[in-house]
Amino acid sequence: MRLTALFHPIAAFAAPPAIRIAIVTAATLCLAACGSTGTAPARPGDSTSAPLATSTPAPIRIGIALGGGAAKGFAHIGVIKMLEANGFAPAVVSGTSAGSVVGALYASGMNAFEMQEKAVALDEAKIRDLQLSSGGLVLGQKLEDYVNEQVRRKPLEQMVKPFVVVATRLEDGERTVFARGNTGQAVRASSSVPGVFQPVTIGKYHFVDGGIVSPVPVDAARQLGADIVIAVDISNKARGQTPGNMLGALNQSIAIMGQKLGQAELARADVIIRPQVLDIGAADFSQRANAIVEGEKAALAVMPQIRERVAQLQAERSKAAVQAQQKATEVQHQACLDNRSRLQKLAGLAKLDGSCPAPK
Repeated sequence: MRLTALFHPIAAFAAPPAIRIAIVTAATLCLAACGSTGTAPARPGDSTSAPLATSTPAPIRIGIALGGGAAKGFAHIGVIKMLEANGFAPAVVSGTSAGSVVGALYASGMNAFEMQEKAVALDEAKIRDLQLSSGGLVLGQKLEDYVNEQVRRKPLEQMVKPFVVVATRLEDGERTVFARGNTGQAVRASSSVPGVFQPVTIGKYHFVDGGIVSPVPVDAARQLGADIVIAVDISNKARGQTPGNMLGALNQSIAIMGQKLGQAELARADVIIRPQVLDIGAADFSQRANAIVEGEKAALAVMPQIRERVAQLQAERSKAAVQAQQKATEVQHQACLDNRSRLQKLAGLAKLDGSCPAPK
């Protein structure tokens, strides 16, 4: 139907101004709706429109960095027990020395209670193989075999939780992070206290205790993708006392060597847990139950700090997600406006085109 059949041109222009505006507007809308051959604008509900960003933030990945400390390492079990009980089970794990032993068991799928049962039942003879050698008194093969048995011989890359082990390359002192291969061998390398354990040969290099270069492997946990890193520091501190035996002296020497590096790395953690285990001897396995309890107490003491850090990060992510969604909505709205036909744009100037509603 032609426009002349609806509006007589002479009558239209003879009409008062208000009526003329209404007639022209109606004609414009009619052309926009009926006579336009332009591309229909994309609307928020159309299948051709770009998907909007979701306002649901990504889940927070908690990482735990388990430090070295020989028999003090049983405290790690108590820490993990309290984290699990309060809904903060670590998603990724890194370990140095004694921390690598507990970390391997945890990453393999054991929970804290299962690890505690293993600790209580552990016979020192299963992990200690004395052998006189210029490289050290303990061979370390029994420790390697024990760990591999507990993790059902899974290599590092097949653990239930992402897990890495830190050791020190003897040839040049380079920090080495093991993420693939023989789990027991990596733990053995990380736990090889110089002068006590014989260095471990892997490939063309030899490896010793990771505590020399990374007493608490915070950076390794971050590299695994942890959003929040909880560091567990059980390392010896020089307190003006002379250690009572050779192993204690060696452990304290390693702690002193790694003290500066350890402080710098600990500063990059979100939360630091320090179980009160300094009085437990490096080889005193009889104190394992006390060490576990001290780990529990130390973890409970910092639980408010962990909750606060998690809540803070969740708030930041929620805000970022909302902003991203608003930006996506604005981009989509602008694309809808740009895709309108010429007549629809003209109608829009008169605020009579509702094809692209403004975002709220």
